[in-house]
Amino acid sequence: MATSLPNLGYGLGLRNEYYQQILDQSPAVDWFEVISENYLVQGGKALYYLDAIAEQYPLVMHGVSLSIGGPHALDMDYLKQLKQLAARIQPAWISDHLCWSRGNAHQLHDLLPLPYTEESLYHVAARVCQVQDVLQRPLVLENVSSYVRAKADEFTEWEFLNALVHVSGCQLLLDVNNVYVSSRNHGFDAWTFIRNLPPHSIRQLHLAGHRDYGDYVVDTHDHPVCDPVWALYQQTLQHVGPVSTLLERDDHFPPFEELLAELGKARQLGAAALAGSSSCV
Repeated sequence: MATSLPNLGYGLGLRNEYYQQILDQSPAVDWFEVISENYLVQGGKALYYLDAIAEQYPLVMHGVSLSIGGPHALDMDYLKQLKQLAARIQPAWISDHLCWSRGNAHQLHDLLPLPYTEESLYHVAARVCQVQDVLQRPLVLENVSSYVRAKADEFTEWEFLNALVHVSGCQLLLDVNNVYVSSRNHGFDAWTFIRNLPPHSIRQLHLAGHRDYGDYVVDTHDHPVCDPVWALYQQTLQHVGPVSTLLERDDHFPPFEELLAELGKARQLGAAALAGSSSCV
């Protein structure tokens, strides 16, 4: 079960807008998730704050450039940089996205969905093993929000994730908001997705906001978490047990106090769900 994995509690994405307030206030945040690529540098302000915050809080590394499903060779220099950063800050784990994001030598700066086929499964699984061999730790992969599907799909997304965990030994970062966004865009049931994942492999949860355009939904991380996602989060915790939860915000940054209040809401709803309460938002 997920409870056998370390539960860090309730965390925030570390963003430079809040660096100084974190050091000045030592807020009641259990841990921070860092975007790995922001700290693959030799020095400067970012590393200064990272080192200072790492002295006070547990950290997790979360990348956006691995392109685990891409057709190109893995970037070994990038992996070595990740390993060096991990040696510096000793993260609880390292995660990235189940997607492709690079064509030839060019980083596309987007998290593009894979075809869910047997060929794709074994391609990704082999690359997961390569990454884990370099990093010397399990790779944690996140489900992305998606807006198109491959005509050749042979699995549902949750079937693909199950198979990938079984074949590669990777772990999962379940983004509850991404499940909701994709379910709206593709017309599947969000709870069917979540309840069919292997609970023992879910190491972390993500919560975030999105923009709802009626006929489609876009994952933007620039709004508070909406009520349906909060409800899905509570349902998820009742199913899998306590799992490290991370609140993301990447644009339209609110005052830090508002972000802390939203994290407090996650704590409250999470505690109610784990206690077996039917409390809903």
